[in-house]
Amino acid sequence: MIKRLLERVAEGDLTPDDALEQLKSLPFEDLGFAHVDHHRELRKGHPETILCAGKTTEQIVAISERLIMRGSVVLGTRIWEEAAAALLERWPQTDFDSTARTVVIRPPGVEQADGVGRLLIVSAGTSDIPVAQEAVVTAQTMGAHVEAIFDVGVAGIHRLFAHAEQLRQASVVVVVAGMEGALASVVGGLVDVPVIAVPTSVGYGASFGGVAALLSMLNSCASGVLVVNIDNGYGAGYAAAVINEQTAKNAPPPQ
Repeated sequence: MIKRLLERVAEGDLTPDDALEQLKSLPFEDLGFAHVDHHRELRKGHPETILCAGKTTEQIVAISERLIMRGSVVLGTRIWEEAAAALLERWPQTDFDSTARTVVIRPPGVEQADGVGRLLIVSAGTSDIPVAQEAVVTAQTMGAHVEAIFDVGVAGIHRLFAHAEQLRQASVVVVVAGMEGALASVVGGLVDVPVIAVPTSVGYGASFGGVAALLSMLNSCASGVLVVNIDNGYGAGYAAAVINEQTAKNAPPPQ
């Protein structure tokens, strides 16, 4: 964010005095109901994400405004249609994904860069797609090249095997599954890269809202399987994007 601020001064889009005024609010800005962490991008490489659940529409708009003013890309998760509509009215470039329940707002002049690496997100069932799509949007916003394969669970395992080449070419795989969560172990036994397993709350009574899938994934006998919290597509997408970014960074140059 500071680099972008300096670039805007160099390009003549921002006066030194205006830049100085913005720097005064670093490393965080107190809005009363939130401390907006403007140094997150400097420390982590990516700006703060807004978890919209539990916030009012007015709070979401205010936080988004402060991030955009500093040149940061806004990623909001677990948003609902009315709040997304308010953001679209304020920033017409807002990208609202109703399946993932996410919004992405890019400041003027900031375009989506070509994705790097090859990150693969797999869902066991169609009912798991909302959580999987949250991971897709998160990883794409963080600059990853993302591919997705949906509805290839163990009830019809031949559907997964039809995508064997995609699995082998991925730098990291996110597996999203509810019910008994077995797909993560299957994929973990097929690839030589990290597999990030996401248990979902999809399933009947004895699935206990995703606890059955969570325990199954935690007890996986496949090596290299890591597990995030129930329905945490954002956490899986973020971790996978970091792994993918490091893999791409350390890849040998093309011959």
